Amino acid sequence: MSSKTQNERILFGLKVKQLRQSKGFSFAELSRESKLSVSYLNEIEKGKKYPKPDKIETLAVALGVPRADLTSFELSKSMAPVGELLQSNFLNELPLDLFGIELSKVVEIIANAPVRVGAFISTLLELSRNYALKEENFYFGALRAYLELHNNYFEDLEEEVGRFIKLYEIPEARPIPEATLRQILEDRFHYEIVENGLDPYPELKPLRSVFISKDKKLLLNRKLSPMQRAFQFGKELGFEVLQLKERASTSSLLKGRVFEEVINHSKAIYFSVALHIPHDPVIADMRAFFAQPKWDGEAFLSIMKKYEATPEMFYHRLTNILPRFFEMGKLFFLRFLHDPEEDIFEIDKELHLSRRHHPHGNGLFEHYCRRWVALSLLKDLFQMQREGKYVDNIVRAQRSRYMGTADEYFCLTIARPAYPSPDQNVSVTIGILITPEVKKRIAFLEDPAIQFREVNKTCERCPVPDCAERAAAPKVVTRRENLKQIQARLQDLEGAAH
Repeated sequence: MSSKTQNERILFGLKVKQLRQSKGFSFAELSRESKLSVSYLNEIEKGKKYPKPDKIETLAVALGVPRADLTSFELSKSMAPVGELLQSNFLNELPLDLFGIELSKVVEIIANAPVRVGAFISTLLELSRNYALKEENFYFGALRAYLELHNNYFEDLEEEVGRFIKLYEIPEARPIPEATLRQILEDRFHYEIVENGLDPYPELKPLRSVFISKDKKLLLNRKLSPMQRAFQFGKELGFEVLQLKERASTSSLLKGRVFEEVINHSKAIYFSVALHIPHDPVIADMRAFFAQPKWDGEAFLSIMKKYEATPEMFYHRLTNILPRFFEMGKLFFLRFLHDPEEDIFEIDKELHLSRRHHPHGNGLFEHYCRRWVALSLLKDLFQMQREGKYVDNIVRAQRSRYMGTADEYFCLTIARPAYPSPDQNVSVTIGILITPEVKKRIAFLEDPAIQFREVNKTCERCPVPDCAERAAAPKVVTRRENLKQIQARLQDLEGAAH
């Protein structure tokens, strides 16, 4: 078994391949010259085998190069970006195996690409270093891509939830009492659940729970509602039932150590959501809701309350079922955090099914369009709080058409105070692209009670001159206009010169 690293094997194989091709040798010809089998040479070039010293010497002679040319870390100019890429560990941080992609194949494609592709790769690495992009950025991005490729519906997880319900005779009625799930954790999986377990650790106040694996202790935040506790118990059951060993200790992922941890966290959440909001009943509930002739926000909230679900749980379940059972596959999900004192809005969760839709986290520190219902409802929530009104969950529907496009979305937003972080508010939004199928499915879509707004991405990119909601000057638009004027004037001058 070779002690060489994967990167060393890959680079050695690339060197052999390039030299073989430069000599015009086929595999069979190199096999004759080196006395090494075609299959063994193939394994070398794929980065799967690293030959012993005597065979390296034989290969070097067959290829007509010094042995050091094959074993040194010196790379040709065309291969330099490949070496830099491997040394950066950039590719190793991506869960390529999850998508059935071999690292060596990716490297081979890059190595065989034109020089300009090498320049592009070098630029990506430079950006990665300059902007401190960490492996968790790739992990969470890869997770989102994985969910989107599966339309966020996983039959195997649904079946596991069904088996669990039968095995432990969970009653059909919802909500499931938290005591029922707690007892299964304690009796079957030997958990020790510590009430108010985070009290001694003030720095852990934002977390809902912490799991101490060596003692199987689950430390709970004293501020959790009964439903939040039940959800945490459901998630722990997901880890146990699905036998997910690689996991985080915290209720929410602070930083993904490895991709397996990130995807296992997602699976455990899916298990808990599907357990608390069962498949068939919620589909029937949503069918009845969409069949109503008038928009009724309270009816929408009543479905969520029936399962005593949080808005995040409810919307997670909607992203599972709407594409598969309602022909609403072109949708997005966004969660916004709002700091009212600073008036800062931040997207911290998003999902795009079928394609990347217009509203998304742009990462440019620009001001999201205040006409989005996700933001306007948060502003209204804060106003009610400032007036001393008690506010729990509030809901609003909006038809949002994006400027300069024919795309229009039916958006459902719920806003609520953050919990257990009282200094922030949260909104969750599902936006469904309005297609002929969606028009047939939603009977109340034309209800005039549903607000219609023309929206844009960010204020900086919006040309609307008299927008009452504008939060920042249209700097990007102005810059583009100035550039157009410069180009027009240059063309005039060139025309005059001729």
